[in-house]
Amino acid sequence: MSAPFLVKICGLSTPASIDAAVDAGADMIGLVHFARSPRHVDADAAARLADHARGRAAVVLLTVDADDALLDALVARIRPDVVQLHGREDVARVAAVRARTRLKVAKALGIASADDVDRARDHDRGSADYLLFDAKPPKDATRPGGLGAPFDWDLLAGAAFATPVLLSGGLGPTNVGEAVRRTRPAGVDVSSGVESAPGVKDDAKIRAFVAAARAAAAEIAPPEDAARGAADASTRQTRQR
Repeated sequence: MSAPFLVKICGLSTPASIDAAVDAGADMIGLVHFARSPRHVDADAAARLADHARGRAAVVLLTVDADDALLDALVARIRPDVVQLHGREDVARVAAVRARTRLKVAKALGIASADDVDRARDHDRGSADYLLFDAKPPKDATRPGGLGAPFDWDLLAGAAFATPVLLSGGLGPTNVGEAVRRTRPAGVDVSSGVESAPGVKDDAKIRAFVAAARAAAAEIAPPEDAARGAADASTRQTRQR
């Protein structure tokens, strides 16, 4: 039996957007601590948002090349379930963060070519708990990540990883189903694709995204997993009433 399909909504900055994500059935909510991002939340705000989500969805703290002192302070204040490393962290740094925080770690990796997929295998050795495949930013970008653009999903054709892969980059309600069917990831991650403006989440888009992702995941799941997924969805709806 395979692991449950994961849906992560990232860049949340209000209790209302967290409620929208949880009510839609998201498994993970992401809080961005990176000052150059329009989705940045400071440590105190992130702690309040984490407390609002705690017990209802896994809390993911996104950082970019944070040093030990900053990581220690953020983890102590926010108490996330997962630390997402979205900078230039190498394999050794990912392993060190995992050991230091004693938390699950997701490592984001930019994908633009077959060589990038090959390089991603360096992280497929137990240093990370999740690999998040995002589009590479433009060369003149001031922020990491795909910045709302997808990469060529065909690059992942036949690429098997032992570490669960979350697909990201340019996903939204209208294309996430195709992305899931073509790449068969362990889960999906979205931020700008469910916004009405940079940093402003749209409840209807969140609901549509989660529904489309789950429908596609059910299509490609083995029969026993599809049945379990339907039961899990029913349980979530009962808890939300």
